[in-house]
Amino acid sequence: MAKTSVVNRDLKRRQAVKKYAAKRKALLELASDPKLQPEDRYAARMKLQQLPRDASPVRLRNRCALTGRGRGVYRKFGLGRGKLRDLALRGEIPGVIKASW
Repeated sequence: MAKTSVVNRDLKRRQAVKKYAAKRKALLELASDPKLQPEDRYAARMKLQQLPRDASPVRLRNRCALTGRGRGVYRKFGLGRGKLRDLALRGEIPGVIKASW
């Protein structure tokens, strides 16, 4: 089980990413537009750097929905490998069975 503070930090980052998504997108479009003057593009880059670091989607981490584990998380299920295995063996995930041959 991950520490509660780590899980809360990740939730806070997800809220920041959602809050600043439109502003980041607009600034990135301005900064990468070759039709603009170099000074305007530079100003857009500077404004982009003024945004909070946690507003960047790169800082997000996939975490298990049940335990908060940050590694070994399957995107399709949103679960860590351990919990996925437990639930699959109990038959609680539709369409997932243990392989045997």
